[in-house]
Amino acid sequence: MSRPPARAVWRDLLDLLASMRFAITLLTVICIASTIGTILKQGEPLVGYVDTFGPFWTEVFGALGLFRVYSSGWFLVILAFLVVSTSLCIARNTPKILVDLRTFKEHVRVRSLDAFHHKAQGELPVGLEQAQGHVQQWLQSLGWQVKSQTRSQASEKEPAGVMVAARRGSANKLGYIAAHLSIVLVCVGGLLDGDLVVNVQAWWSQLQPFRTGENPSDKAVLSLSNPAYRAQLYVPEGQTNGQAVVNVEKGMLVQPLPFDVQLKKFIVEYYETGMPKRFASEIVVHDLQDKSRHEAVVEVNKPFTYKGVTLFQSSFQDGGSEVKLKPVALVGGGIEGEALVTGTVGGRGIPLPAQAMGGLTMTLEIGELRVINVEDLSRADPQGAKAGGTDPRGVNLEGLSQQLGSGAQKGGKKLTNIGPSITYKLRDSAGQAHEFQNYMVPVRLNDQPVFLLGVRNSLQEGFRFLRVPADENMTMQGWLLMRNALFDPALRAEASQRFARGSAPTDKPELQQQLATSALRVLDIFAGLQYDPKQRNEGGLVGLGQFIERVVPPAEQERASGTMIQMLNGAILALTEIARERADLPPLNLAETRDQNFMQQSVLAMSDAMAYPVPVVFTLDTFEQKQASVFQATRTPGRNLVYLGCVLLIIGVFAMLYVRERRVWVWLQAAPEGGHTQLKMALSSTRQTLDTDNEFDRLRQALLPATEKGPA
Repeated sequence: MSRPPARAVWRDLLDLLASMRFAITLLTVICIASTIGTILKQGEPLVGYVDTFGPFWTEVFGALGLFRVYSSGWFLVILAFLVVSTSLCIARNTPKILVDLRTFKEHVRVRSLDAFHHKAQGELPVGLEQAQGHVQQWLQSLGWQVKSQTRSQASEKEPAGVMVAARRGSANKLGYIAAHLSIVLVCVGGLLDGDLVVNVQAWWSQLQPFRTGENPSDKAVLSLSNPAYRAQLYVPEGQTNGQAVVNVEKGMLVQPLPFDVQLKKFIVEYYETGMPKRFASEIVVHDLQDKSRHEAVVEVNKPFTYKGVTLFQSSFQDGGSEVKLKPVALVGGGIEGEALVTGTVGGRGIPLPAQAMGGLTMTLEIGELRVINVEDLSRADPQGAKAGGTDPRGVNLEGLSQQLGSGAQKGGKKLTNIGPSITYKLRDSAGQAHEFQNYMVPVRLNDQPVFLLGVRNSLQEGFRFLRVPADENMTMQGWLLMRNALFDPALRAEASQRFARGSAPTDKPELQQQLATSALRVLDIFAGLQYDPKQRNEGGLVGLGQFIERVVPPAEQERASGTMIQMLNGAILALTEIARERADLPPLNLAETRDQNFMQQSVLAMSDAMAYPVPVVFTLDTFEQKQASVFQATRTPGRNLVYLGCVLLIIGVFAMLYVRERRVWVWLQAAPEGGHTQLKMALSSTRQTLDTDNEFDRLRQALLPATEKGPA
């Protein structure tokens, strides 16, 4: 077999690129990739993907570029091939379409009219010239473009006469060109406004991206004349910034702007429910060339454009608020004098004394200050009925973080502003950290005010809240007093004796002593003391359950657990009375519902606090808020191409779907007897529909008289 010539290979390659099958295949791959990019969150931290998919699949997905689909090389190559394929298709078919638009095909043979589906013939009672005028006038009045051709007799099969050719719906073929051209424009605009320009510039200039927390070098700065980018600009209140950052696959690059942006004031407006309804930034743009100033207000859906760069209100963050945190020791001790810890949101970590953190070297990192927290408490489960308590290891407030729908619509929700909150991390010397979210004021759940102390181990988890009841002074001191007494051996022993004296007859000292011993043991187990060195006792209600499972037969465990819970409640009540007496506080009045709820929630909170990972809680004391705006700075030269492509796509689709190209041929021939004209007509359409049948019937009735011979 001989090798095919090179010209034939190139011709076959061009045929493949310009074929519809190849374009449809590319569109299918693009649709699949876009679906993946929509379902899978793009540009997230790598650690989040590892937690979701595991190390192996994270590496596989990362190698395939699924975490940044729209900027990956294979996706851009597919777009480029689609542009080439569609452009070749347009270049190949447009000349044919334009030629077809200019021709009426009046040279069609008379005999070929009999081959059409829609055809008719008849006789007009007028001469040939008058019949020609009649046909042309009717067709033109119905919106047809008409052209006639007078023929002399060429043979017996091709007699003399007039062929009237008409056409209508030529926009159908123009719709084909518009639809294909729109694909090219949208793809080219997407390539221009995507990450292609930034990636090419980074590769050409050998730029080195930097990560969060690192200082960018000169090798991480894009060109000021960069024609296309989408960057994030962070500007705190009262400050000026002209350096935006562009997120790339391996970090970030600095994109200098042709102006500086100064944030005068950040504005937030709220609905009556407390949900925010408007974010706006009062800015001043300082031109770096002519030193001019331009004031503007940027808010959602109302951007500001200057020198080809558009600023959108993307989000807002803390701009470095100053906060003072009060350390609260869950069990005695604490930071010396409980001095306030002063820090800046987003600032450097604050070292904490090891003796206050259980001997661990930890650093306090203040993450976020939220002055207003509007939450839906209608579905909150404060008693933990669905989750078995308020254990911070496995329970979450269902009502919190469920803020679906518009803030202007109350619906069935109970939207409540539960006050400011502070989010911080405690990081140990090994780099491991727990994140905490504590609310400044107590939240009323089920008519019981509680302090919400949230904790989570990673960003992918939801916060789990320890609910500490507020005392009569709306502080945590009443509960802390009870918890500190629980860990005092002398107070536990005294509380056990008081409980026994109040529960056993006075004339049976042996029974009192047995009851005191049992109550003391229950308090010790609840406090987390270990009786069996081989078994780990977690303390709290979990510890009591472990103890019952180890020492009580299964048949008697239910009765024993009820007895131990009654003994625990009585002993803790006695412990509370002793602690309040020594603190010169009035005793609780259990006849009141408030004190009953306080005692019940206190026992649950003391049990759940056994799982709290650190011995100190930092609560928000005072703060000086400072906001910052995050703008999206975009330069998108391909935007107009995309808009034009969308318009052309709409026009092209409507033209191809709703415009039918039709052609009509009417042959007029003088009758042998004279004074009459024989007529033969046919209609051709790109789609055979009922509308086509009806249109042909109207034409036939208009062109043929009542004495017609009827359709063929």
